[in-house]
Amino acid sequence: MFIKINNKLSINKNKRPLIIAEISGNHGGSKKLFLEHIREASKCGADLIKIQTYEPQDITIKNFEKKFLIKEGIWKNQSLWSLYKKAHTPFKWHEDAFKLAKKLKIELFSSPFSKRAVDLLEKFNVRLYKIASFEITDLNLIDYIASKKKPIIISTGMASLQEIKNAIKCIKRYHNKITILYCVSGYPSEEKDANLLTLKKYKKIFKNVNIGLSDHTNNIYTSLTATAFKVCVIEKHFIISNKLNTSDSKFSIDKYQLKNLVFGVKKVHQSLGKEKIGPKKVETSSKKLRRSIFAIRDIRKGERFNEFNIGNFRPKIGLGSENFSKILGKKSKRFYKKNSPIY
Repeated sequence: MFIKINNKLSINKNKRPLIIAEISGNHGGSKKLFLEHIREASKCGADLIKIQTYEPQDITIKNFEKKFLIKEGIWKNQSLWSLYKKAHTPFKWHEDAFKLAKKLKIELFSSPFSKRAVDLLEKFNVRLYKIASFEITDLNLIDYIASKKKPIIISTGMASLQEIKNAIKCIKRYHNKITILYCVSGYPSEEKDANLLTLKKYKKIFKNVNIGLSDHTNNIYTSLTATAFKVCVIEKHFIISNKLNTSDSKFSIDKYQLKNLVFGVKKVHQSLGKEKIGPKKVETSSKKLRRSIFAIRDIRKGERFNEFNIGNFRPKIGLGSENFSKILGKKSKRFYKKNSPIY
């Protein structure tokens, strides 16, 4: 599935994966730091930059009872309200963010977490939307996003096969411009839990949908490996410095890692090439360095070839070494001087 984003970018299984730098809550509540993340992600070579559009009331209820507390992980004992209040990107920051992205000529888009968030993003003429893993079962929200008829990227962390199919069916009521990201919703997740072979299964099941990866490890190895599975999109959480302590810092890569990811993905994708057995163009000159048959002592005309008068050596001048056993016992039709090739 070819999905055009703008005149320069498209999601295309025949091209290298697009790299999405996800800022999320890594601004730590600072608008200055938020805009700096956009600048740095652009400098590092990300193809797209993603933010999250919500305010606490879009996700949860202001309640600090035990059932609203996170029980484990990096956000343990925090209330949902407190976490999202700290991590959210205020609506009033969006205008400057989109202005900056336009100035930098980089595509900025978002994950909306409510209908009012979608309405806000529509004001900035976003070209695509992202649906977060936790929202994959909110078909009411998905339906509203899909109704805008923009390309949709949807993460599938925690989702069952049926839940993924339900979300896709909902979107397809409006369009087919869908990319699903295989995702492990561990924060951070470890390589041993990545199970990247699942990408092969996704491709078999979802034949007419683009497949990508949303990677929550705190390094780039899983993403580089996924490139070999010919994913169309790779999403990584991005932070400008690993010295910052934010809500998402423990599963984000810094600008040096992002640069290496961009560079590495290009190199890995180039190395995939085509499925072809046989000599490559670049190997033409190397073939001359194969072995051929040489006289290892003077051989008289009429003398039979044997293991004591011929041997296989580089380069390939006369008969190739694959003919060695074929000429054993045959009579020489001419005189061969020691170290000369056999023709």
